Amino acid sequence: MEEVYEKLEALLRSIGVKKTELRIYRLLLEKSRPMRITEIVRELGISERSVREHVLSLYRRGILKRELIQQGWLGYTYTAVSPGELLESIKRYILERISELEKELKGTRN
Repeated sequence: MEEVYEKLEALLRSIGVKKTELRIYRLLLEKSRPMRITEIVRELGISERSVREHVLSLYRRGILKRELIQQGWLGYTYTAVSPGELLESIKRYILERISELEKELKGTRN
């Protein structure tokens, strides 16, 4: 399974996912449970500001899922999208961009 993770990480790097974002994704995959920002900070030893920034980027790209929780306070927990779901999402995204480009190219030939 380690080899699969390495190939997935190489693919993610090729589409612009940063090294720290990969560390966060890998951590959440390995823990396979929802984690709060403060837990991620503790596990990885990086600043809370940096973790928040990277987690938000991963969430916006569909690499992480989040859930609103209320336990005397409101906040989010984050989980990693499974590698299979992530590959499907990347494939869909790439195919959509290719389709858009093909339509544009056909339009310029006329």
